Amino acid sequence: MLLQIREAVLDNLPAMLAIYNHAIAHLAATFDLEPQSLAQREVWFHKHTEAHPLLVAEADGQVVGYCCLSPFREKPAYSKTVELSVYIDAQQRGRGVGTALMSDILQRAEQLGYHTVISGITGGNEASVRLHEKFGFTLAGKFREVGFKFGEWHDVHFYQLMLGKEA
Repeated sequence: MLLQIREAVLDNLPAMLAIYNHAIAHLAATFDLEPQSLAQREVWFHKHTEAHPLLVAEADGQVVGYCCLSPFREKPAYSKTVELSVYIDAQQRGRGVGTALMSDILQRAEQLGYHTVISGITGGNEASVRLHEKFGFTLAGKFREVGFKFGEWHDVHFYQLMLGKEA
């Protein structure tokens, strides 16, 4: 499978929405409980700028995954910290899509001068933990039983990668 990683465009939104809504329905990777509408995701899409890129992985003309950097917190002192999110089409997991997306987005994070990247990973998501650890992320801490989905409580483990840039 030949992958192309590129910046997302609005025309990619329906495919990205399908990937995300599948995650909502089947995974504890997101704590959204109801499917998102195209209008809701369009608002989300427009929050991504040059400073907070949104990338897609495309194979054979189809979007098979996406990732983004988002502000970690609103206050100005957090401006050199970003939160990373990665979602892969259910049929494409384990085929290197996440690795390709992470490699590109982390290079961009470094070029943009970010100091640290944070990812919140739901407890038990070992595939995501392995992906993050492959890139040098380490466990920074966890919040116990902060999300209730699929009839049970879920922990969120926070992984952190220090990029080494000065503020």
